[in-house]
Amino acid sequence: MKLYYHHLSGHSHRVRLLLSLLDVDHEAIEVDLAAGAHKSPEYLKLNRFGQVPVLVDGQDVIADSNAILVYLAKKLGKTDWLPEAPLPAAAVHRWLSIAAGEVAYGPAAARLITVFGARYNADEVIGRSHAILKLIDAELEGRTFLALDHPTIADVALYGYIARAPEGNVDLSGYRSVNAWLQRIESLPGFVPFAKTPVGLAAEK
Repeated sequence: MKLYYHHLSGHSHRVRLLLSLLDVDHEAIEVDLAAGAHKSPEYLKLNRFGQVPVLVDGQDVIADSNAILVYLAKKLGKTDWLPEAPLPAAAVHRWLSIAAGEVAYGPAAARLITVFGARYNADEVIGRSHAILKLIDAELEGRTFLALDHPTIADVALYGYIARAPEGNVDLSGYRSVNAWLQRIESLPGFVPFAKTPVGLAAEK
C-alpha cells in the first residue's frame, strides 16, 4: 500500500493513525502542498479533487480519509474497528458524519486559519467548535470511546482535529470527558501523534 499524505493534514493523520494502530505495512509519500504537488496532473489522476490523503492498494485508488478508514477496516476484516452488525455499524458511521460535518466546519476550520491562512471568520468557526465540543463532551460522559465500548474508526476520525483544536484558538480546558478520551486514544498501542504547530493557543505553551 502507498499513502499520499501531508504531515499537517488532520485528514491524513487519521489514516496514518489507523494504519499504525493496525500495524499495516505501507509506504508513506508526503505531498508537497506548498509547492502545489496536489494540483499536478499526476496527482489529479489519483484524486481529481486535489486533496490528501489518497491510498493506493495495488490497482485500487481510494480517496477521502473517512472512505479510506472504511476501506482498511473492511479490507483487513477488522470488525472490531467497523462492526458488521447494523446497530453498531450505524453508531460508527454517525460519528464519521460528524467528523465530516460539525468537526470539519468547527475545530478543523479554526485550525486552517492559523496553520494554513484560510479566510474563515474566526469567531464563527470557534463558536461552532465549542458547540460541537460541548455535545461530544456530553456524549462521552460515562463512556470510554465514542461509538462503542472499545475504539473504532469513529475515534480515529475525530481524534486529530480535536487534539489540535488549541492551534485554532479553541480552548479544550473545559471539556473533561473530551480530554480523558484524548488520553485514552494516545495510550493505544501503535498510537502515532499528530504533528504539532506552535500557533493559536498552542503558541502560548
